[in-house]
Amino acid sequence: MASCPGENEFPCGFPQSICDDLPPLHYLCSSCNNVLNEALQTQCGHRYCRACVLWLIRNNKDLVCTKCKEDPGSESDSSMMLTLDHFFNDMAINKEIQELRVHCVNQGCPWRSTLKDFEDHQSQCEYALIPCNVGCGLMVLRRTLAMHLDKGCPNNKSMCQTCSCALTPAELQKHSCCNGNDKKPAKAEKRQKDNKQASSKRKEPCVFFEVGCTFKGNTEKVHEHESCNTAGHLQLLLEAIRGLQSSVPSPPERSVQYPALDLLLQGQTVAPLSPQTNGDLETDGGDAGASDKALSLHDDQAELEVGQQLHALQQRLQIMENIISALNREVEKTQLTVVALERDNHNTMQVVQHLETVVAEQQQRLIRKDMHIASLQQSISAQQDVSYDGTFLWRICDVSQKLREAGTGQRSSQYSPAFYTSRYGFKVCMRLYMYGDGVGKGTHISLFFVIMKGEYDPLLSWPFKHKVTFFLIDQNQREHVIDAFRPDLSSVSFHRPISEMNVASGCPLFCPLAKLRSPKHAYLKDDTLFIKCVVDSSA
Repeated sequence: MASCPGENEFPCGFPQSICDDLPPLHYLCSSCNNVLNEALQTQCGHRYCRACVLWLIRNNKDLVCTKCKEDPGSESDSSMMLTLDHFFNDMAINKEIQELRVHCVNQGCPWRSTLKDFEDHQSQCEYALIPCNVGCGLMVLRRTLAMHLDKGCPNNKSMCQTCSCALTPAELQKHSCCNGNDKKPAKAEKRQKDNKQASSKRKEPCVFFEVGCTFKGNTEKVHEHESCNTAGHLQLLLEAIRGLQSSVPSPPERSVQYPALDLLLQGQTVAPLSPQTNGDLETDGGDAGASDKALSLHDDQAELEVGQQLHALQQRLQIMENIISALNREVEKTQLTVVALERDNHNTMQVVQHLETVVAEQQQRLIRKDMHIASLQQSISAQQDVSYDGTFLWRICDVSQKLREAGTGQRSSQYSPAFYTSRYGFKVCMRLYMYGDGVGKGTHISLFFVIMKGEYDPLLSWPFKHKVTFFLIDQNQREHVIDAFRPDLSSVSFHRPISEMNVASGCPLFCPLAKLRSPKHAYLKDDTLFIKCVVDSSA
């Protein structure tokens, strides 16, 4: 049993001679030793061409990896058995091989590129030897095929419409004839030109039309169709051959027995009549003997003709059987390829579905992380403004806009950031009414103290008893506005909060609005106020 397919049976790897540099060993097939074509890798790590794998599996039973077989210590490993389930596409090595620098081996062709373009070039290389497409049997360069058909092909002949002579296209263009009717050469040339135009427009059938192909077109379209529909033509040819086999009748029973024919079919020769026997026939029969001799010779000739016909039929049947066998192998190859492609497609779909699931999970994780980061940023921002010593300086920007919003009722009040009276003390904040509240509405700035629900409330002494002092800072450091108060212990504003914050309590007449813009003071500078709150934890 051969270890790799013959060069005319299946396409194996690419020959090493097309490579500009010697290819590395891991680029070579373990069977044909050529550069890998559609590389498949075994579980034992060795690589084969796809065509070599299909051929080896079809022609061998219980096949062991060629490379592993050379290692006696690995013969018992079942993973080294060559079955389709033990192969997978080696996409990485295929990509590397496709980028190998190669050149055309046809003499005179200057083409150089990468291996991924090699097969396309081979199908159209002008320096490749191809058979004449009208069947003269010569191999010609693709670039000279048109010249060969025009001048040198003995089978490419056309009939002269005037004299019915068979001429090549070159001869037909120069040909002029007179058939006795004094027709002018110009008319013959015109007729030839018309015939040429008609032949270019005429639709030619496919060469497989006798077995059922219905395609028609000009010469170029027919050639393109024949090169692209090999599988369909092979199927039509297979059906025609099967029909021919079924239509060939079995040899009929002969009413007259021909011993010489039987000997011929069995591979034996017929012994000629001896002179002595001929003499006996002449003496015994006279004219009747001569007639019998002629009849015997005629029967022998008929037997020989029948034997020749049967031999020719047997040869034809043998050829048909060979063709059918080749077609069956081609069908098996196609079926194996389809199964492999379906398996690859199924595996690819599973990988895609898995990746889609992973991507969806990652997107959800990113969303959760973004939310967590935003929360952390907000916490960090709040922590940066937190005070833990009972003193808080509140910077208020865009005072003019806030006054307008408070005057129109759009935003009557605003809260300061929270701060603590001590590290584990009360959580408090300020509430500012820029246009006043209660008795100070429209005339004064109102400033209030708010106790908020804190983390350490269960450990603190309630109600809140500490003195609170407010400062409106004169930015020239001359005369600050100062107001202070002590908590009303009976007021719910200073009891332990039940909701997020208690009702605000403080100074509704903290600072007159007229004094806010006084030229003598700098309470409002660069449209900014500074308000300070001090909680006396010792009181």
